[in-house]
Amino acid sequence: MSAPTSALPYRQNIALLAAAQALLLTNGVTLVAINGLLGLQLAADQRLATLPITTYVIGAALAAVPAALFMKHHGRRVGFMLGAAFGAAGALLSAIAVYAGSFSLLCLGTILAGIYNAFGQQYRFAAVDAAPVDWRGKAISLTLAGGIVGGVIGPQVGTLTRNLLQPTYLASYLALIGFAALAMLLASRLEIPALPASGQQGAGRPFREIARQPELIVAVLAAACGYATMNLLMTATPLAMEICGLPFADTAFILQWHVIGMFAPSFFTGDLIKRYGVLTVLLVGAALLLVCIGIALSGVSLMHFWWALVLLGVGWNFLFVGGTTLLTEACRPEEKAKIQGSNDFVVLGVQGATSFAAGLLVTDGGWTTLSILALPLVALTTLASVVLAVRRRRRADDAGF
Repeated sequence: MSAPTSALPYRQNIALLAAAQALLLTNGVTLVAINGLLGLQLAADQRLATLPITTYVIGAALAAVPAALFMKHHGRRVGFMLGAAFGAAGALLSAIAVYAGSFSLLCLGTILAGIYNAFGQQYRFAAVDAAPVDWRGKAISLTLAGGIVGGVIGPQVGTLTRNLLQPTYLASYLALIGFAALAMLLASRLEIPALPASGQQGAGRPFREIARQPELIVAVLAAACGYATMNLLMTATPLAMEICGLPFADTAFILQWHVIGMFAPSFFTGDLIKRYGVLTVLLVGAALLLVCIGIALSGVSLMHFWWALVLLGVGWNFLFVGGTTLLTEACRPEEKAKIQGSNDFVVLGVQGATSFAAGLLVTDGGWTTLSILALPLVALTTLASVVLAVRRRRRADDAGF
């Protein structure tokens, strides 16, 4: 195995990144749990209830490329500290919005929180920078595994702080300021190796040439479609459960298990990719999403929501970790920032569109209609993965293997 790539042992860097990922997910899951419900209270039109979730994603999408480029020139540590500062500012502005009863101010606060998410999306790529080449898949998986903690804590933050102060949810947003401050402290301890001068200044190949690579296309599709499907169903779940008469405690329970499903597989997803290949893992992820949609269409009891959301999380994990791994194979060091940032822009852009659509679809068409509309996304991911698998098999046959 290669030697550590920074002053800190690479496992210590990855442990810090996993802890930062836990705090990022605590922030994100708390916002998903409460933003739609608060939007339902404050919005003039209930169809706009999920707009504060959409603006959270829009903020992340708009900042994705600038965040990646900023860290290319200024380093991961400074970038992650800046991102956490945006998270604290967004939580503070959202708390002010709750106190003032301002829907527009809430949307502005979630945009700032989204910028924190844009920087945080780079945790998995920072893990690649910190790890030896033969440990990169595992590094991505273990970093994302930190999200399990966020999955447990996030819904509980919403439940425990919901009525701690008045107006409702004021204390929830104030609590997120503390989590962001802790994320900033963790980031200050990171020692991720900087790119060499050539990597910071070189532009690499033209973007069009890079984007034509089949591996890159499938990597982006897998992450984008996996995120779109997951976000479409996850964002609508709190509203759908409330419409079905299920209490908020049940919603928090479902979201908690959903996020555990998203990140618990990360302890072994990297090993599965190494043993069976990234495309096999992508196809299994797509199959799990199909099963999830089937369960979602079969009923609206608590257990229907539980099974659907757990499988949704596991399927997302396989697609996202697999897509990230495939992406790292498709770019050179000097191309990393623009490709990683562009990938996250696409993923977050799709996520923003689906989070906005979720509110419209679940209030106008219902949970069944929303679930059916997720099917084409899964089909597209499956088709792209199969096509790439066939191309790779032909390449191997032509090479005489």
